[in-house]
Amino acid sequence: MTEYNEEDFLLLSGIQHFAFCRRQWALIHIEQQWQENLRTVEGNILHEKAHDDGFSEKRGDVIISRGMAVFSRTLGVSGVCDIVELHKCADGVNIFGRDGLYRPVPIEYKRGKPKENDADILQLCGQAMCLEEMLLCEIKEAYMFYGETKHRLKITLDNDLRERVRDVIQEMHELFKRKYTPKVKPSKSCKACSLADICMPRLCKNPSVSKYIRDSLKEAEQ
Repeated sequence: MTEYNEEDFLLLSGIQHFAFCRRQWALIHIEQQWQENLRTVEGNILHEKAHDDGFSEKRGDVIISRGMAVFSRTLGVSGVCDIVELHKCADGVNIFGRDGLYRPVPIEYKRGKPKENDADILQLCGQAMCLEEMLLCEIKEAYMFYGETKHRLKITLDNDLRERVRDVIQEMHELFKRKYTPKVKPSKSCKACSLADICMPRLCKNPSVSKYIRDSLKEAEQ
């Protein structure tokens, strides 16, 4: 099995960017461009509440770990989990410094409400796959928490979802190695993108040659 060197790791959070828009991901992770808007600020505030520099607390048989650093050498990614709950159980795994066995359950916090696309879910699955590699365990389910609905959404981590995560990360590595920024594919999502002013989707939308010729002929006939 191929393993990546640490210097070649990509950010785990990039999975969400990439699934949302490949060009957005490239602008952020290859060209190092970023611009805040209301949505990103609200998202950062929600994540700050979830993260606490590795702080953990114990509630009964559950250990709540915040801001846990994770990585995967086989996927070539690293990042931070908002929250990982460690549930004490007989068929769990050993956790350093803790007595007993525990079952890890990652929980990702996002602003707003569940999205039409699966960008958030792919990122969450990527986190779980990192935890599995680090802890030598199997994680069958995880949860999304959305700030607007204020409740958890259970996500089943099946094989199809895992394969899609692998495909996305592989494509990320390929584009990053080439330092290639994909062309824009304008959609209604562009209006909500924090990089709209940098990306300028309308200006970057190149018409096809055939359309250009048709439009030119129409102008000549007028």
